[in-house]
Amino acid sequence: MDDEPLRIDKWLWAARFFKTRSLAAKAVDGGKVRLNGESAKPSRELRCGDELAIRAGELEWVVEVKALSRQRGPAAQAALLYAEREDSRARRQAAIALRKVQPHPAAGVKGRPTKKDRRLIHRFTGG
Repeated sequence: MDDEPLRIDKWLWAARFFKTRSLAAKAVDGGKVRLNGESAKPSRELRCGDELAIRAGELEWVVEVKALSRQRGPAAQAALLYAEREDSRARRQAAIALRKVQPHPAAGVKGRPTKKDRRLIHRFTGG
């Protein structure tokens, strides 16, 4: 951990928000990451005290950068790199709880398609 400026994509990878650095760079390019309320490029330098809003899927984190690291370490070490805001944590946990309460998208599907279902599928796909 040091205090020299660091690329956003590298920090997101080291802080374990994304599995690979290229996924982090794609997320930043795609507008899923905002630095201090503004859109940024993956090469933009990040400093301690900056605020990041990170959206991955339906979840969103709003974190303050506490430390910089050029290496990806264990999850416990990565958690020391940032501090999540309380309102962000509450929204994220509410979204997770809501997703758990809702039925699974494939809950109504039972086994293989029937002969009638297969005919409808073939008619729809043209096969």
